[in-house]
Amino acid sequence: MTPTDEIKPPSTLPASLSLFTSTGTLICCALPALLVSIGAGAVMAGLIEAVPQITWFGKHKDVLFPVAGVLLALAGAWQFHARSLPCPADAAKARTCAMARRTGWIVWGLSVVLFVTGVFFAYFAAGLFF
Repeated sequence: MTPTDEIKPPSTLPASLSLFTSTGTLICCALPALLVSIGAGAVMAGLIEAVPQITWFGKHKDVLFPVAGVLLALAGAWQFHARSLPCPADAAKARTCAMARRTGWIVWGLSVVLFVTGVFFAYFAAGLFF
């Protein structure tokens, strides 16, 4: 290893991508259910009028959820793998590396919560509430 080589901290990109796809599952199913359940059906209708592409998520939920689940699993596997990667020896860079790891786990955990919420509203809540 040459002095110019640097150990890079683990990327938070996988966790961020899983957050993005998990948010898509909320747009698909949890947001409409929430708005209708609190009596804001007109708001949902206005939202669909303003952004008609939102309905695409609901129409394609059988593709959206598996893709989001796979990305979430891959991001979790990457986070698990990255936990043992070395951080730089420099104290400031080591703190940044540790913070990036913590942030990655927090973002991934939030993604899991969003995904589970989306799955609940997409497949289970319809029979319970509507």
